[in-house]
Amino acid sequence: MRGGPGPADRLRLGALGLTSRKGRAGLSALGVAIGITAMVGVLGLSESSRADLNDQLDALGTNLLVVSPGQDMMGEDATLPDSSVEMIDRVPTVEAAAATYAVDAAVRKTDRVPDEQTSGIGVAAAGPGLAAAVSAELREGRWLDAATEHYPAVVLGSTAARRLAVGSLDEGVRVWLGDQWFAVVGVLEPVVLAPELDETALIGPAVATELYGDDLPPTTVYTRVDGDQVTATRDLLGRTANPSAPSEVSVSRPSDALEAQAAADESLTTLTLGLGAVALLVGAVGIANVMVISVLERRREIGVRRALGATRAGIGSQFLTESVLLSLLGGLVGGVLGVALTTAFAVNQGWGVVFPWEPVLAGLACSLVVGSVVGLYPALRAASVPPTEALRSI
Repeated sequence: MRGGPGPADRLRLGALGLTSRKGRAGLSALGVAIGITAMVGVLGLSESSRADLNDQLDALGTNLLVVSPGQDMMGEDATLPDSSVEMIDRVPTVEAAAATYAVDAAVRKTDRVPDEQTSGIGVAAAGPGLAAAVSAELREGRWLDAATEHYPAVVLGSTAARRLAVGSLDEGVRVWLGDQWFAVVGVLEPVVLAPELDETALIGPAVATELYGDDLPPTTVYTRVDGDQVTATRDLLGRTANPSAPSEVSVSRPSDALEAQAAADESLTTLTLGLGAVALLVGAVGIANVMVISVLERRREIGVRRALGATRAGIGSQFLTESVLLSLLGGLVGGVLGVALTTAFAVNQGWGVVFPWEPVLAGLACSLVVGSVVGLYPALRAASVPPTEALRSI
């Protein structure tokens, strides 16, 4: 005993001290477990709800930037270089880029309708990637692809289809576009991110070039970017799309939904930190209370051990070990309960289950630190009890 108990002996003594008062130790560990459960639950639910909120905000176009021609120094409408789409797509933070190309043609229900009656429907060429870039969905039919973009096939926006009285495509529907018939292969749902496409008839770039000439510069480039790099990417797109005249390029501002997303992230983070701190504080108070009472009730035990040669350091380390073990037990139980409850709630709400494991592990580490800190005072108090006074206590 002169050399003091080793680490294994301290663990054994600490565990023995806890098991001697199982009910009180269990209630104290339960307090820590509730605190850690609350912290893990808050972290997990906030991250899961944040992921769900971000998915909804992304659907509103928080990471969609629209590049279009501006005006030159003379006040005339500028044009984008033919290579602008490829150059934009090479930017590392750009996830997808797709363009539309204005076509000088009119679309009508039949060839008998006068040329001037276009019903306000524009014609544009679009590649296969446009639907994904603007999150366009088909109400019926198919999108332009490698099999249809070289042929007289057209996809109509929702408003264009209504104005042309296009109903079901089951029996085959044609419209008069330019100087020939085009088969309607698809009709779009309203496009929230690009409402201008609702009044547009879309054809393949290959057939547009063949029928209406090679001079089809991109008129609008829809660009999906990394959600964390929207502002920085926006600053690059002008000189990327037209290096010789970046001032002649117009780039849309990030959506207001992006600001809402940032505000929501900040609010959820603040809520998480606040509730997590409160949970740890509650657990710390519980452990400190139990350990102080334990020292008062075990004064005779302390006196006997001191009389038998136990050092102050040995007595203090025993009570400190008990506090750390109590905190660790509550932390582990709380972590398991927090993960289980978060998973059950997220699944019930239809959210994806997202756990920020690093903060959760940091929370468990904090429970050990809390156990050590709040157990230090009772341990020092136990070590300072004189043997003779402890032996006289009942």
